[in-house]
Amino acid sequence: MDSEDDMHDANDVEYLDDDFYSGETEDAPMDYYSDYDDDADDYFDDADYSGRVESRRAEQNFTILKVSDIQQRQEDDINRVSAVLSISRVSASILLRHYNWSVTKVHDEWFADEDRVRKTVGLLERPVVQHANTTELSCGICFETYPRARIETASCGHPYCISCWEGYISTSIKDGPGSLTLRCPDPTCGAAVGQDMINLLVSDEDKEKYACYLRRSYIEDNKKTKWCPAPGCEYAVSFGVGNGNYDVSCLCSYSFCWNCIEEAHRPVDCGTVAKWILKNSAESENMNWILANSKPCPKCKRPIEKNQGCMHITCTPPCKFEFCWLCLGAWSDHGERTGGFYACNRYETAKQEGVYDETERRREMAKNSLERYTHYYERWASNQSSRQKALSDLHQMQTVHIEKLSDTQCQPESQLKFITEAWLQIVECRRVLKWTYAYGYYLPENERARKQFFEYLQGEAESGLERLHQCAEKELQVFLDDEDPSREFNDFRTKLAGLTSVTRNYFENLVTALENGLTDVKGNGANSSKATSSKSAAGSSKRFGRGKGTIRASMSSRMSDDNLWSCEHCTYANAKSATTCRMCNQQRR
Repeated sequence: MDSEDDMHDANDVEYLDDDFYSGETEDAPMDYYSDYDDDADDYFDDADYSGRVESRRAEQNFTILKVSDIQQRQEDDINRVSAVLSISRVSASILLRHYNWSVTKVHDEWFADEDRVRKTVGLLERPVVQHANTTELSCGICFETYPRARIETASCGHPYCISCWEGYISTSIKDGPGSLTLRCPDPTCGAAVGQDMINLLVSDEDKEKYACYLRRSYIEDNKKTKWCPAPGCEYAVSFGVGNGNYDVSCLCSYSFCWNCIEEAHRPVDCGTVAKWILKNSAESENMNWILANSKPCPKCKRPIEKNQGCMHITCTPPCKFEFCWLCLGAWSDHGERTGGFYACNRYETAKQEGVYDETERRREMAKNSLERYTHYYERWASNQSSRQKALSDLHQMQTVHIEKLSDTQCQPESQLKFITEAWLQIVECRRVLKWTYAYGYYLPENERARKQFFEYLQGEAESGLERLHQCAEKELQVFLDDEDPSREFNDFRTKLAGLTSVTRNYFENLVTALENGLTDVKGNGANSSKATSSKSAAGSSKRFGRGKGTIRASMSSRMSDDNLWSCEHCTYANAKSATTCRMCNQQRR
């Protein structure tokens, strides 16, 4: 087990307050620990906390819509079009559906050419078929004669009995959302059948289906709204023009990218995510593994893996060809004179003559490619698992532990929001860290300075996140086990809030730097570049460092820090006393 010295002690305030792992923002001023020490309770005033949370929410460029919100917006748009164009609500609904629920588009097209619009969507001003004051009419489908009360017509005037209307509409609704553009049964007629006819003629079940189709069309046909892609989620999202950040957080706790509907993936762009997901699911890596770890049977070409034993290989039935693993020649030509069962003189001679150079080169390339992909994929998947575990711990904290802690420490739950904030930050940081491995995989191998700088930033991010995670999990457990109030709880609150703020600032700056392509790294080495401010898409600038130093200026000094060593395998920053890496368990070299 790791000793206490092996842990990056979160109690070490000087380590946290160093030149690198900080950011000057409103949430975390440079000397935030000294500010908190004056009076921790003042910092965690409920009104102040709510104000900070609301200020962050104000930066969102999206709105989460519940079912009631969707219905209300839909009704508002229908009423607005109905009032402006002086038409019925049913007609307004038909127009909006045709123009993808764009009120502006409806107004523009209507006032440009009303007759053309009416003809296109099937809103007739007068009936095509006129009926005299007769008491009976013949149905256009079953051709039976019915009393006038048993006959219904659309705006065109074509008469059909109620039974035929019910069958026609019900069948259309069962077929799906195409019923939203229902027209008169007459093949030569394009008159629209509105919701008033549907509500009048069909069953309650069909009415509900139609209403559901109508509600979903408001989201799916509208370019500014989309459904949350989380399984079972019924919320929708309305997205506005913002600062270039496409990440959306739904009320169901699922975060996704508005642009590509995949899970939120900053700082990686949508194109890289698509390539990474395709690579994870494609057969290319299987073929790489086969090429790197097997050889084809010389007769049937079936791939064979040799994991132990001698060089005498017998292919599986029905082939049963016996050959030498090294030179792939028939085993009948081998024996003691060629090296026996564990060597092959023919192979060694041919290898010296360069016969197998191209084959070995291809095999070595495949092996290196597979090892590199495995390195990044395993860490990508590991952070995904850690994020899922953190989500589970967050749920447990919200539903069980917060209430217990409130009773034990005699503090209202509103004063314990800093714990939930910490766990939310852990979940978010795990997501960012996960996608940095996809980012690193596609970094060009020839840009060594940029790649080295990225790996350093990634290692520091992992180190800082581990400090926060340890504080939120292990140190909090002490207070969860207490049965009486603890005087040290306020110190813990100050520490956890500080760690949360520092970690948030670092990861925000990390995301900005990666999205900008690490443009500060120029030339052939990291030392040739100057530290500059990283500007976000919103126009605000943030520095990675504090005052006199930046992340770049401190890079070389921190890499040689006496208290840390960086793992060559995964770049994790470990304590000096640790002999194995805490992230990948590789021995220190």
